[in-house]
Amino acid sequence: MTKKTLLALAAAGLSVVALGLLYAFGNQSSCDGPCPVAARSSDGSMVSDRFWFRHRDLGRTGGITVRLTSMTGTITYPPPNHDEIVPGLTPWAKVGIIVKDGVRPGSPYAALVMTGGHGVRFQYAYTGDVAGTPGLGSEVTERSPRWLRLTRDGDTIAGYESADGVSWRKVGVATLTGLPATAQAGFLATSPGDLTLREIGLGGAIEEVRFTQAVGVFDKVTTEGTGGEWQSAAVGEMNHTDWEKLHRAAESSEQDGVVTIAGTGDIGPVSEDSGITAGRTLSGLLIALIILVIVAARHGARAARDDTGVRRGALRIGLAAFATALLAIGVTMPVSLAILAANDIPVDRLPVLTGVRVVLGLAAVLGLAAVFAYGLGVVLRRAWVAALVGLTLVALPYAVTVVPFLPDTVGVWLLRLTPAAGFAVQQTATAYAQVTAHYTPANGYYPLPGWAGLAVLCAYTGIVLGFAVRKRTTEPGWR
Repeated sequence: MTKKTLLALAAAGLSVVALGLLYAFGNQSSCDGPCPVAARSSDGSMVSDRFWFRHRDLGRTGGITVRLTSMTGTITYPPPNHDEIVPGLTPWAKVGIIVKDGVRPGSPYAALVMTGGHGVRFQYAYTGDVAGTPGLGSEVTERSPRWLRLTRDGDTIAGYESADGVSWRKVGVATLTGLPATAQAGFLATSPGDLTLREIGLGGAIEEVRFTQAVGVFDKVTTEGTGGEWQSAAVGEMNHTDWEKLHRAAESSEQDGVVTIAGTGDIGPVSEDSGITAGRTLSGLLIALIILVIVAARHGARAARDDTGVRRGALRIGLAAFATALLAIGVTMPVSLAILAANDIPVDRLPVLTGVRVVLGLAAVLGLAAVFAYGLGVVLRRAWVAALVGLTLVALPYAVTVVPFLPDTVGVWLLRLTPAAGFAVQQTATAYAQVTAHYTPANGYYPLPGWAGLAVLCAYTGIVLGFAVRKRTTEPGWR
């Protein structure tokens, strides 16, 4: 390889490292004093665990039964009148009963809740979600109440629902391994922010979250195996922000056997703290891709004019791009995440094998993209034409989807049908049906699994390279 090529490869790698470290060092905590610790489940994943909790001790055997007679809520009015509050419930607002390992955010739990739009759900361990009786809806009144029951037998928690308190249907069962002899059982109220989208660019969208609150009213409360006084407090931070001060205070009260509880937040697998993902540290990836595509296209066009073997040339440029990306990404991602964590910035921790998969996968994508551009150079014979086509098919779709410039549907199809589909290998986030979110590539959610996206890129590369080999060896006067 020429000196110019080596310098270009170095520039590609340094762009990834420099922008990644700049992003990490540029993110500083805005907390006055120590920041609140983000809730993490037993496996270290960031989760949402913020709700109002009215609770008491529950032994190894026992349970709680309640009748829910009302579920209401409020939502802040959409822009521009943010201070106007209207009645309403978000689809995943929740009021109900819960058994939890203490009050620490992130500790194991099992809950039976009525939701704002999805009926009764038995939810547990942040990711578990089981639907109750279908067709009953979410409307609750004194004339049409819903009975809820949770029972404990050791580490096993079971949830039951009833329309009349006589005939019960089991909704779900969960095993919370290691649940202490004395757990906490009682009422919960929580309500995630209401998601709205604001249009930008040529139809792209960014998220705006409106503050919401849920209120539940219960009576006919019976408990077994419980002890101690009822206590009432927030799990996680609550009643501190300006938004919350506009609403009813999160709290619980009891009068003549009727319990009223109000709360905000969420309990689920996606953190409200918006932890930084590994992909956020790789903002230089696009620049590196552009450099590698241009360099590979030049080498391919040169191979069309001399005696360089197409396969050998493609292998050399592909391995060079792979090695460059592997070193740059392998250094940038863990170092940047460590710097962010040291700066008290919430970071989504990756399992070691997942991190290795992302690093190797992205290095393979950049290597394949270089081979693809090299093949275009051989076929088209003009470096600038090949580079333009390569950038249009690989870099441009990636750029306009990572930055939400186009409508979501267009972005999704671009990352299904173009070689840029290969970038799905960097996905580490999981979409959950019980979480309302903007599931787009700009937020780390790709339309294809990583292996399928890589297969699309391999198919494009194989077709172009095969055509280049055939043309190089069969057409007379090719040189």
